[in-house]
Amino acid sequence: MPATPPTVDEVDPDDAYRLLDETPSSALVDVRTRAEWTFVGLPDIAATGRPLWLAEWVSFPAMAPDPAFVDRLFDQMDSAVPERLLFLCRSGGRSMMAAQMVAKTMVASGRCVRCTNVAEGFEGDLDAAGHRGQVNGWRRRGLPWRQS
Repeated sequence: MPATPPTVDEVDPDDAYRLLDETPSSALVDVRTRAEWTFVGLPDIAATGRPLWLAEWVSFPAMAPDPAFVDRLFDQMDSAVPERLLFLCRSGGRSMMAAQMVAKTMVASGRCVRCTNVAEGFEGDLDAAGHRGQVNGWRRRGLPWRQS
């Protein structure tokens, strides 16, 4: 019988922040690009006491998945992999792919980590005018964030 592929659950940004606040062994992984971190902003989870790791899933301009993504992420963890990792991107698509890759890698290595995608992402879905930040997402929900 083939092995069951690892699953990734999904929560909205409010629940993600609550989980970070209430789950001691958790962390947030922002998989957006450097340009997004710099010009759009970053979630500010300092009040939760949990780490925020920045790891580009894709890099501009190629926008192809980084084959070393998992290794780069784990290097930041310094072998202290939390029990739950929450993944965030602009609107939830890239973070889901990154979370699935990490979940698959963890299962293959015999380690157990719960991977959770943050639906809506940092900026949320497009509105009728084709703009983000008006419908939903981390910032729209009023969760803490900062700009550099």
